[in-house]
Amino acid sequence: CMLCRRAEADPDICGDKQEKYRLCAHVFCLFFATLLFRQDDDRVGLLGFLPRDIQLAVRRAAQKHCCICGQSGATIMCCEENCNSWFHLPCAKEGGCVTQYITPYSSYCPQHRPEQDVQVTPEPGTECPICMEPVEDRKTFRTMVCPACKRAWFHRDCIQAGAIPSTPGHSRASLTLLLFALQGQAMRAGLLCFHCPLCRDIKVFIVQMFIMGIRIPFREPTWEDNDAFADLGERHSRCNAKKCLYPGGRDEAEEEGPWELLLCISCAAEGTHRRCSGLRKRILHWECDSCA
Repeated sequence: CMLCRRAEADPDICGDKQEKYRLCAHVFCLFFATLLFRQDDDRVGLLGFLPRDIQLAVRRAAQKHCCICGQSGATIMCCEENCNSWFHLPCAKEGGCVTQYITPYSSYCPQHRPEQDVQVTPEPGTECPICMEPVEDRKTFRTMVCPACKRAWFHRDCIQAGAIPSTPGHSRASLTLLLFALQGQAMRAGLLCFHCPLCRDIKVFIVQMFIMGIRIPFREPTWEDNDAFADLGERHSRCNAKKCLYPGGRDEAEEEGPWELLLCISCAAEGTHRRCSGLRKRILHWECDSCA
């Protein structure tokens, strides 16, 4: 990337790399670069940024040093008036900078970043509902709280990208909460399904997360990709009797008569041909052994 000088960078932070006109840059390195302006037509240049403007930003950055890593090539300046702190986008998270992934794509150094205006502290032993690990005893850059319920404390990394418990032995209830919370991750959920992992507030929670620098993609949730749950809509179509008598086999059935397939009225996860379970025509409902 011409702007951050990284061949590899976290796509959750920098976005995908774009290449055109012998130029190469991450999407958000372009959007956050100071004094790099986008044209109204995003078909021109690189995503609407003119090649000459990108080259000018690169030359300007050669004179700026990152306040996090100390190296030259920093393209992002803190938005706070009279602050002359510059940094690379990949360094922002590591150094505690806040980058707001919404127009006008404002950036703030560690000294001037926005803080949550919620006057609460976590109770001793409070765990993040996403990774099930303890949070710090106060609000910090890495520990955040839901502004709506003021009870859900979580790690910045967890609410942004998701996490998996590192220790075994979680209870069934905690695992259920974990699975629910994972669906609330910003990168997994997208704007339409992102909410507090505890109280499920949407409006106040999303606005606060944008301000605090959480990237929330404008798309459908990832669990909807590639019809991931399409099989949940499929109807059970197999005879589960201990001994199936139908000549065509367990996977075949007829619309009516002795070889009609009845599904369990409780779970619908098992089925039987009428004759395989001795069910007469007047019997309209059947329940499997597990449910009975």
